[in-house]
Amino acid sequence: MMAKNREPRPPSYAVSVVGLSGTEKDKGNCGVGKSCLCNRFVRSKADEYYPEHTSVLSTIDFGGRVVNNDHFLYWGDVTQSGEDGIECRIHVIEQTEFIDDQTFLPHRSTNLQPYIKRAAASKLQSAEKLMYICTDQLGLEQDFEQKQMPEGKLSIDGFLLCIDVSQGCNRKFDDQLKFVNNLYIQLSKSKKPIIIAATKCDECVDHYLREVQAFASNKKNLVVVETSARFNVNVETCFTALVQMMDKTRGKPKIIPYLDAYKTQRQLVVTATDKFEKLVQTVRDYHATWKTVSNKLKNHPDYEEYINLEGTKKAKNTFSKHIEQLKQEHIRKRKEEYINALPRALNTLLSNLDEIEHLSWSEALKLMEKRPDFQSCFVVLEKTPWDETDHIDKVNDRRIPFDLLTTLEAEKVYQNHVQHLISEKRRVEMKEKFKKTLEKIQFISPGQPWEEVICFVVEDEAFKYITDADSKEVYGRHQREIVEKAKEEFQEMLFEHSELFYDLDLNATPSSDKMSEIHAVLSEEPRYKALQKLAPDRESLLLKHIGFVYHPTKETCLSGQNCTDIKVEQLLANSLLQLDHGRSNLYHDSANIDKVNLFILGKDGLAQELANEIRTQSTDDEYALDGKIYELDLRPVDAKSPYLSTQLWTSAFKPHGCFCVFNSIESLNFIGECIAKIRAEASQIRRDKYMANLPFTLILANQRDSVSKNLPILRHQGQQLANKLQCPFVDVPAGTYPRKFNETQIKQALRGVLEAVKHNFDVVSPVPTIKDVSEADLRIVMCAMCGDPFSVDLILSPFLDSHSCSAAQAGQNNSLMLDKIIGEKRRRIQITILSYHSSIGVRKDELVHGYILVYSAKRKASMGMLRAFLSEVQDTIPVQLVAVTDSQADFFENEAIKELMTEGEHIATEITAKFTALYSLSQYHRQTEVFTLFFSDVLEKKNMIESSYMSDSTREITHTSEDVFPRSPRGSSLDYNYPDSEDDTEGPPPYSPIGDDVRLLPAPSDRSKYRLDLEGNEYPVHSTPLNCHDHERNHKVPPPIKPKPLVPRTNVKKLDPNLLKTIEAGIGKNPRKQPSRVPMAPPEDTDQSDNYAEPIDTIFKHKGFADDIYAVPDDSQNRIIKVRNSIVINTQGEEENGFSDRISKSHGERRPSKYKYKSKTLFSKAKSYYRRTHSDASDDEAFTTSKTKRKGRHRGSEEDPLLSPVETWKGGIDNPAITSDQELDDKKMKKKTQKTKEDKKPKKKTKTFNPPIRRNWESNYFGMPLQDLVTSEKPIPLFVEKCVQFIEDTGLCTEGLYRVSGNKTDQDNIQKQFDQDHSISLESMGVTVNAVAGALKAFFADLPDPLIPYSLHQELLETSKIMDKTERLHELKEIVKKFHPVNYDVFKYIITHLNRVSQQYKTNFMTADNLSICFWPTLMRPDFENREFLSTTKIHQSVIETFIQQCQFFFYNGEIVEAPNPVACQPPPSNAVQMVEPMVPLQLPPPLQPQLIQSQLPADPLGII
Repeated sequence: MMAKNREPRPPSYAVSVVGLSGTEKDKGNCGVGKSCLCNRFVRSKADEYYPEHTSVLSTIDFGGRVVNNDHFLYWGDVTQSGEDGIECRIHVIEQTEFIDDQTFLPHRSTNLQPYIKRAAASKLQSAEKLMYICTDQLGLEQDFEQKQMPEGKLSIDGFLLCIDVSQGCNRKFDDQLKFVNNLYIQLSKSKKPIIIAATKCDECVDHYLREVQAFASNKKNLVVVETSARFNVNVETCFTALVQMMDKTRGKPKIIPYLDAYKTQRQLVVTATDKFEKLVQTVRDYHATWKTVSNKLKNHPDYEEYINLEGTKKAKNTFSKHIEQLKQEHIRKRKEEYINALPRALNTLLSNLDEIEHLSWSEALKLMEKRPDFQSCFVVLEKTPWDETDHIDKVNDRRIPFDLLTTLEAEKVYQNHVQHLISEKRRVEMKEKFKKTLEKIQFISPGQPWEEVICFVVEDEAFKYITDADSKEVYGRHQREIVEKAKEEFQEMLFEHSELFYDLDLNATPSSDKMSEIHAVLSEEPRYKALQKLAPDRESLLLKHIGFVYHPTKETCLSGQNCTDIKVEQLLANSLLQLDHGRSNLYHDSANIDKVNLFILGKDGLAQELANEIRTQSTDDEYALDGKIYELDLRPVDAKSPYLSTQLWTSAFKPHGCFCVFNSIESLNFIGECIAKIRAEASQIRRDKYMANLPFTLILANQRDSVSKNLPILRHQGQQLANKLQCPFVDVPAGTYPRKFNETQIKQALRGVLEAVKHNFDVVSPVPTIKDVSEADLRIVMCAMCGDPFSVDLILSPFLDSHSCSAAQAGQNNSLMLDKIIGEKRRRIQITILSYHSSIGVRKDELVHGYILVYSAKRKASMGMLRAFLSEVQDTIPVQLVAVTDSQADFFENEAIKELMTEGEHIATEITAKFTALYSLSQYHRQTEVFTLFFSDVLEKKNMIESSYMSDSTREITHTSEDVFPRSPRGSSLDYNYPDSEDDTEGPPPYSPIGDDVRLLPAPSDRSKYRLDLEGNEYPVHSTPLNCHDHERNHKVPPPIKPKPLVPRTNVKKLDPNLLKTIEAGIGKNPRKQPSRVPMAPPEDTDQSDNYAEPIDTIFKHKGFADDIYAVPDDSQNRIIKVRNSIVINTQGEEENGFSDRISKSHGERRPSKYKYKSKTLFSKAKSYYRRTHSDASDDEAFTTSKTKRKGRHRGSEEDPLLSPVETWKGGIDNPAITSDQELDDKKMKKKTQKTKEDKKPKKKTKTFNPPIRRNWESNYFGMPLQDLVTSEKPIPLFVEKCVQFIEDTGLCTEGLYRVSGNKTDQDNIQKQFDQDHSISLESMGVTVNAVAGALKAFFADLPDPLIPYSLHQELLETSKIMDKTERLHELKEIVKKFHPVNYDVFKYIITHLNRVSQQYKTNFMTADNLSICFWPTLMRPDFENREFLSTTKIHQSVIETFIQQCQFFFYNGEIVEAPNPVACQPPPSNAVQMVEPMVPLQLPPPLQPQLIQSQLPADPLGII
């Protein structure tokens, strides 16, 4: 039962592998591959396959258990599954012949049969025979697997006949085949299946294989299997085929040719290799070992498959290669990192191209080793090369191995570095060149996109060289610069126009009208137009500025940390602290001083003489004074000593005072210089700042020889120097003394030193109490503008360098105290230093005795801020103006500085203020004494200022605005207040009809302030108060300056009593309550437009007066005054101050006015804004107005009566003062014509006419001789070229070109800008074509001599009378050739330009005739005072027209052009009106202004003069 259930054992077969065997003679050097075939079949894994098996054995090995004295080997068994799944066991026996390694003969065995007989045996038996594995197993059987051959006899079931088809070793294939044939015969006798295995097919010889196949084909059922044990090809197939032959039940295997089987096997190997390599590549650390990795991968199927196919050795080799690749990759990366880092190291160590440009690499290496930063960039290794050291593993060490620099790659990097430096230098140069190119392109405006500019630089060499990124970067940098500059200039412009902003009400916001006014004024500025493309930024800057005006604090100051308030606080905090500390150390025990150190300064031995005299009066250097003994230490030093300052103050000797002795003017001056030098050096060196505050005493030595002659002069000069130095002066006492010095002098001088020491001690006493500070005699405010180009230290040095300076009350960080002798007493002066924006509140709310207004003479904005601030200061408060610049030379070398300093001095003169200058390079002007006169003036007016301030406070408490200023526009009071706002408490301006300063009746001394009309009468040019303040009605005004008591005024002009009666009759008895009964309808001859856009019913009208007032004074005693349509006959006044006295009786004292009403400069600046914002008319419009406005009254100037221009022609077309009443004009014209006829006589010789210079500024270009403006290379003046180019590029078709006048301000601005920068671009200025055309004409008008010389005028005149056209033109051509070469080139250029203009006459309407009308006076410079010249004006005009029409003929050898309207050579018209009429549009050089040339002129043309 059990036997039935037992599973059947798989069948077992024994296969005997046979083949050629024997000695080397028989088989050659190698076998036929029987052992390899058995090895591969039994143990197919690559690690178990041994390619070398030997048959030469020792006797011991032959007798071992593996060979067991047999000539066959037992390879073991293999269990194999067929395709049908049936398993079988195959025992493998290899029949061979072992050779004795001693005799090289076959070993003797129990079976002595030859190999052919033994190999065919079907039964084999060997007791305890072990399985053979490899040759190394012999003798070491215990180290290998031990498996015994089955016991008993093993039956052989089939034979595997091996035939070597390779080349073999010393063996002939035929011999092998012969041996195989014999062997086959023996094998076939056994009747067992036989398979031929063609071995070593991987080294196959084709014809050997064919012979084997032929051998097999001759045998029955003999199959040949092509095998390769090395590559494991068909090994298993041959055994499987043999088993099938032994067991027919098995499927017959397919015999595959070697090549096909090899490809299949190699594909398996390749696939397994790929999988294994991918598996190995997962290892990324080149430090990994095979042992570690194989342990991790041993269970991985891809790993096992590859090991089986290729073996561990190959796997390890593959792994080692991968690890080596990882390492080399790591080294490569490190090397790449080092090479990449090398340029940075070279930039650090060898960045100077000039140093290395010509050095070799080896020289550069030596240079690098000397650099201090070498160790931070490179590391020198002890072992080399670096890639074979552990340095490759130091990933955190970024230093480059120095031995790497010896490679070619490093040398190449160095060469590239040098080339990079060269190219970078070139690139930088080109970028800078491109930057300069951009700077030269003037039309590039802030905010202009790059795309609009690129077309203008595409041909630029630098642009082509640099990259697009570089060009955009350079343009971006250029844009940032010009935008920043434009914004700074815009901000500076806002400060220059400070008058525009500081009339804003700080408690409100600006109205839309005010903003329109601001924009209207600023829009004329090129700096405003420069930000046209950045309008939002411009508006933001403007609003920010206005915000600062409303809320001016240190925090919101537009200068940031450069705010004057911040700088002053910092400086005072440091300086005053050091000052007090130094003095306290020096004078800490002055109350009980026993020893006095005296320094005695003199010249020519005087110092030593005084020291000897003092010692003579002393006892053992002890001097008795006022009952006290003082020890004296005297140090006499000659003033000539070069070590003066070093001897004066040492650590061992610190003087308490200095005696300065003199006995002549020379020695006095020398001492003065020495003292100034001592103070200057002490201040500059800062060794001990308080040496500059050393008390000095001037002592006059007695002169025994010439007392009466020199002593008064020396006494006067000494006293003056003492006052300047703020020190005592010891005079020679009365009487005659035999010696130079008197005891009284010495005692007086010593008392002065002791008093000064005690005073210095008092100054540094504890901080004064509030009571002490309140006792300051004067309160002075010093104002400076934030951002001015000078240090705060400079303007404070006159105070801080003074020995009498101390800190102010605690909490007043911007104030200091001065103790100065003013008059006969020492006064305490509180100086508060503020910025202008911080001073506004002080100006309105606090008591100030005087202002020191500082401005930079280098900055227009500083002067603008000063004007804006000063305009609102009450005129009772003294003012000191201080201009700051570097040196006095600036005034003569810099026109801008000269202009600002002159303006400051002019304003000071107008308002009777003090003016001085501080020079940063001069020490003398930093002394406190520069303000002594100002302090004295303030002290004199102190009571008046304080009374005014107290009166202001009282009025504020006891009165309301309704009581003082009636709201009704028709109401009237003696104050004549203007209803600008309900809370306006501003007093009447001094030029109001009833103000104290009005001078309706000028005295002869005041005639200079009036103008002569065309008949020689005097009349004041002024505007009415209503017009003056029209602009203020539309806006909130600043809080008013509180009224101050009336200050007695001298030299006030008397007012006509009849005028007073007339005004009083209109005012009535109760002016505050009674409304005006005078009809308000304007008279017929009054122009209602004079009040601009103001509605008539809102204009405040004074009772009894019409809308306007003007005066036409006469030279006689009885003067006709036309006041608001009322005629008053003025006789000699009977009262000293008639009208003023009446006003004071009913009103009390006049309140103080403001400085802007005392200074025509301040007032004209403010009024200029008003005129610009309320008059948009161009020059042409103004001219037209002057021609057409015939009816109505004489308007007068928009200026204050004090502000009419000295030279009336300077007003030009824009000056409304030139317009006049028609009646008066006719009278004046007739009178002048008659006068001219009487005075002028015909002259045969043409007179050179030199008109006044039209410019109001000095120029080094305009007005210069033409020869000075050109060169042989550039024969055309640059300004002319720029103007012509601009006109031809942008406005050749402009209607009325050269006829329509441009804005005169723009014309002047064009020339001013060109004066400052010849490279300026007209396109960037944003000016009109007409303005440029006007500026071009003005250029020729300003030339010293006309372009067409006077010497040729007569020839031109005579030639023009030639009737034959061709002859006339050739004669004219010859005359043109007589021009000076410079004049010829310019004349040719300008005529050619005018010809191009005339060619566009269909659009610009400027024919040659029209152009000649506009240009002939400019080119020929007519003398209208010459009657002969005037009679030929039409002929001269026709000559210029001919030049324009025949331009090609005259200058380019062209043909004569037939003009559409040829010029007829007729005599000039007899009607002078027709002659002058075409000249109307011209803007001729002053005073020949077109508005003076009227179409209604009398026949005599001389009336235009």
